Amino acid sequence: MTYEEPPGPPHRTGPAGRRPVWVLAIVLAVVHVVGTSVAARHQPQRVPLDAVGYLLLLAGPALLLLRRSRPVLMSAATGAVTLLYVVLGYPWGPVFASLVVAFFTAVAAGHRRAVLIVAAVVYAGHAAVAARLYRWLPPAHDHGLSWAGISGSAAWLLAVLAGAELFRVRREQIAGARRERAESARRRADEERLRIARELHDVLAHSISVINVQAGVALALIDEHPEQARTALTTIKAAGKEALGEVRQVLGALRAPGDAPRSPAPGLDRLPELLAQAAAAGLAADVTVAGARTPLPPGVDLAAFRIVQEALTNIVRHSGARSARVRLHYAPRSLEVRVDDGGTAVAGGESSGGNGLLGMRERAAALGGSVEAGPRPGGGFRVRAELPLAGGAPHAAPPRAVDAPPPTAEEPR
Repeated sequence: MTYEEPPGPPHRTGPAGRRPVWVLAIVLAVVHVVGTSVAARHQPQRVPLDAVGYLLLLAGPALLLLRRSRPVLMSAATGAVTLLYVVLGYPWGPVFASLVVAFFTAVAAGHRRAVLIVAAVVYAGHAAVAARLYRWLPPAHDHGLSWAGISGSAAWLLAVLAGAELFRVRREQIAGARRERAESARRRADEERLRIARELHDVLAHSISVINVQAGVALALIDEHPEQARTALTTIKAAGKEALGEVRQVLGALRAPGDAPRSPAPGLDRLPELLAQAAAAGLAADVTVAGARTPLPPGVDLAAFRIVQEALTNIVRHSGARSARVRLHYAPRSLEVRVDDGGTAVAGGESSGGNGLLGMRERAAALGGSVEAGPRPGGGFRVRAELPLAGGAPHAAPPRAVDAPPPTAEEPR
């Protein structure tokens, strides 16, 4: 099965997928000039548009080119240009569109106080012209605005500022939600990598330990007892085949993450197979079951199997014990897994710590359980795991009696 990179997102213009700044500037320039020219035909009392008037109409959109790099300067300069256009008495029209965009941009960039100052200055200048200064300013015979009109301008300006603030809040919410999704995706990826690392560690550590022990047996017996060496080599082949099958399944999930696994995950019903492998490595282990055996959720079943597997592997690798006891205690709300051995640590081995015990604790913690590992009071070493049964769908297999013989092991994956 080959793996192909998913197609990337469609190409978008500008940094971070934004439109170039000149697009909006050109659109507003057309709106200013065309809209004001049309509106001027119905305002014969205002000063006709001339070169200065058209220059001021184009200055506001041109200043918007600075809206990403200098939002405060852009909003202040746009406010000054708009106020100058009003002072010179040119026709009313969509000249305020650039000022609205400037306010929205600066507030969204976090410069709320600066925008409030600019808005207050622009409104104060507009109110002064409309209430008092119109007598000495063009056009001649201008009657200014009533207090109702001035109050309406204030309400309009407050509506613009409120809209800019809502735009800022919504934009921050969208950015926060995007960051949360990205963080959640990274967290899921980290958890998946950790899960795969645990699976590979458990599979490879157990199989390689069996292969290592059996290889030593084969080397010791190949000259004098070739038939016994053949048995050890057969065990090595079986362990290698099983390890390759489980590694293929893990890697197959990486190549096709949306596909369901082709083989069921191992569970406690494969304990006989696990004990046979341990016996082939020279470790005799027996299983004791306490409590009424009940179907386990898949996650608990897999975790219990891996914990027993890792505990037996550690005994083979790091202990001088040649026997071990596995105890499964089925309680109404939890499963207790305990593995005891009576040996002492071999030279260069470990009795605690390491990736194996860390992997056990991580598996149990993911299910809300815990793992304790350490020397027993009477000698030897003990691994004890407590796994809650809540939070998973049970297997379809019916419950088994306490002392019923274990089922036949599944075919290796």
